[in-house]
Amino acid sequence: MPGHPPADAPPAALVTIKVAHTIVWVFFAGCIVAIPAASWMGEHSVAGWLIAVVLVEVAVLAANGWRCPLTALAARHTEDRRANFDIYLPEWLARNNQRVFGTLYLAGAAFALARGVWASG
Repeated sequence: MPGHPPADAPPAALVTIKVAHTIVWVFFAGCIVAIPAASWMGEHSVAGWLIAVVLVEVAVLAANGWRCPLTALAARHTEDRRANFDIYLPEWLARNNQRVFGTLYLAGAAFALARGVWASG
């Protein structure tokens, strides 16, 4: 019927949550990737701020049992529980997101710390 979504289409609320979750993910993934880049360019205060911003997200995840609060919101709108039911990412990346970006974050922060110490020393 014209103007109606297909019967198997996700509800608008789920689509909205997935879009928002993906935007938030892109922001934090960008911050994580930017940490060593900023430090490499000598922008140690920028790297420090990026580390702090991501650390706030880590605190939110830790306080929420290592799950994004948007995951619980998305779960209200679907029975799907694949790793990417709540975000527009490939399933393998959604499944390994914390491992991949946690490692990148720690490595980038260590790199920034080492560069900052060497730059000030």
